[in-house]
Amino acid sequence: MFEIGISLIGSSLSPFSLIHWISTSCLLDFWVTIEFIVGGEANHVALHDDIISKAFQGRHGRAFLFSHAMNITVGPKEDRHLMTGLHTVADVHCVDCREVLGWKYERAYEASQKYKEGKFILEKSKIVRDNW
Repeated sequence: MFEIGISLIGSSLSPFSLIHWISTSCLLDFWVTIEFIVGGEANHVALHDDIISKAFQGRHGRAFLFSHAMNITVGPKEDRHLMTGLHTVADVHCVDCREVLGWKYERAYEASQKYKEGKFILEKSKIVRDNW
């Protein structure tokens, strides 16, 4: 089961026209919350609107770069040699089950990689979303 969050705050659409707009457009995708599923329980870890890039590589395959993450814990910082050079990163874990979901970039040593600082990598194999 997937949850859809809709906010009318600041919206010029009435609830009826918003529902009609959603039901007749492909933009529903922008309100779908990405969920991490563990043992049948859903734990929201990130929002679709917070995806910066889908072109990243995690430990176990494809990964996404997010500007924000929630319901996670951040482990200790460590230096790692990644595909794009040396970075200080910290693993991020599901707050409920403690499974590693990816990592947080704490520091990038190369100037071209500074945009990653404070951002999160979440592995696609660890998170699911309706209509993947």
